[in-house]
Amino acid sequence: MSNNIDFLNELEAVVRSRRTASGDKSYTKTLFNRGTPFIAQKVGEEAVELAIAAVQGDKGRTVSEAADLMYHLIVLLEDNDLSLADLADELAARHS
Repeated sequence: MSNNIDFLNELEAVVRSRRTASGDKSYTKTLFNRGTPFIAQKVGEEAVELAIAAVQGDKGRTVSEAADLMYHLIVLLEDNDLSLADLADELAARHS
């Protein structure tokens, strides 16, 4: 099992920095420039692609689509001034 879970925090920091970076021509900045509805649409698309890959039993594609979904989810959270910590807090509250 990999210990790369901390990378999600690094990725979140990169997404946050690209949101406000001027002159940034990254895909992330493009998402922010297109706005919340577009970002939400991308989250929905990735979720459907993940579900299809999982139903088809394609583990490689399932992981790849889950990564795409997670990235777009991080962008959507940032766009709404939320974080992975907020998500973790919600999950922890539901668990207790």
